[in-house]
Amino acid sequence: MAATSGTRYDHEHAGPLATPRGAAPAGRVPLTPHPDRLLPSEPSQRCIARRLYDSVRDLPLISPHGHVEARLLADDDAFTDPASLLVTPDHYVTRLLHAHGVPLADLGLRDSADDTDPAQPRDVWRTFCEHWHLFLGTASRGWLEAELHDVLGVTVQPSADTADELFDELTVRLRKPEFRPRALYDSFAIAALATTDDPTDDLSYHRALAEDPSWSGRVVPTFRPDRCLDATGSGWTTALDDLAAASGIDTGDYDGLIRALENRREHFRAHGATATDHSAPDARMAFLDAVQAQRLFDAVRSGTASADDARLLSQQLLGEMARMSSEDGMVMALHTGSRRNHHPDTLRRFGPDTGHDIPLQAEFTRALQPMLERFGTNPRFQTVLFTLDETVFSRELAPLAGFYPSVYLGAPWWFLDAPRAMYRFRDAVTETAGFYRNAGFIDDTRGFCSIPARHDTARRVDAAHLAGLVAEHVLSEDDAALVIHDLHDRQPRKAFRL
Repeated sequence: MAATSGTRYDHEHAGPLATPRGAAPAGRVPLTPHPDRLLPSEPSQRCIARRLYDSVRDLPLISPHGHVEARLLADDDAFTDPASLLVTPDHYVTRLLHAHGVPLADLGLRDSADDTDPAQPRDVWRTFCEHWHLFLGTASRGWLEAELHDVLGVTVQPSADTADELFDELTVRLRKPEFRPRALYDSFAIAALATTDDPTDDLSYHRALAEDPSWSGRVVPTFRPDRCLDATGSGWTTALDDLAAASGIDTGDYDGLIRALENRREHFRAHGATATDHSAPDARMAFLDAVQAQRLFDAVRSGTASADDARLLSQQLLGEMARMSSEDGMVMALHTGSRRNHHPDTLRRFGPDTGHDIPLQAEFTRALQPMLERFGTNPRFQTVLFTLDETVFSRELAPLAGFYPSVYLGAPWWFLDAPRAMYRFRDAVTETAGFYRNAGFIDDTRGFCSIPARHDTARRVDAAHLAGLVAEHVLSEDDAALVIHDLHDRQPRKAFRL
């Protein structure tokens, strides 16, 4: 006997169950995130975790690395609709729907190989709502529920039956003054927000915010020079030309390129930047002498170099970034271990950052030794290391951070910013490096409304993890309360020099 659609069925007793008291009619399921979500199931630990979580739940948010643009806050334009806000720009969402056969164009992404327009926002939202169940068990589901319920006031779950109703409700709500970007920034209690910016950016939106007497928030740029450092990329020479135009320095030789990069770093520092960010294939850096570097640059620039030469030049330029950080004090955040744009056709048609970047195996001990030999004990140098390879947490990263004063452990990032992965990270690194070689939490998001949801998830996970240590008498509850406060306030400020 099969259960009919919308009927709860008890397979053990082979009979339909009564509809729970207070349940919504079929097709209208309440959206009610549990107040104890992610906290331990064991009652005594849950009580400890509640107290720890309550002690930090309202702390101001420190967001030292993310991809929200300063323009959003400078312009302060109202969001137009929920699909454009929550679905189309979020590759966590689009990649999973794509895995289930939903074309990216149906999610609002423009296909350069097709002259037709992508799906309209209402249709995108319908598609998302019809596939809501696919996010069960994922970190994205928790974030989306928090965004919808806690930020946007939604009280029913997305579904095929509620899609149009929710679209209309949210479209009207997003036009209200309290849901404009600056009002949301204030309601999120963000103390500092770092954007991620190309070296050629004039930072006019950051400047506009800083000069706006009605704005009291803190938004700082982050220097992201990847396209100028990646000599293996087809767009490298164009990037150097753009850098020359922005800096006013000829990048036709190696020395000019280095001076142009230094010039732009200073421009960023003048606009409040405290960090650089690098998404390198791996952590290897080279430190060639000036003659070797110029010879290598000339060969790559002229198109006569081998692929290995281009990779070596990229590693040399990354090494120059470490050298510059040791001199100007900008924190060097290093994100490694991803095979970017794994599917060439998707890259060609829809561009980068569309969900097909895949983790790779990482290695740090040998790769970073030349850099740390030079700068690892330099008091002006500081680096935050991120990886997508969990196997190096305890084997390499924790021992490195447990010796070098310049090395901080980056939070679990991207595919690893999920609750269980956060647990594994804490278990892997804490016994070797402690809590205070950690950079706290980063949200690393393009989705503005997901910032508080992601930070709340991290605070709940840390409360649960620390509650277990308190229950095992590894920490006192007072110590745990100090640690969780520092992980979400002191440590990100210190690691990113905010």
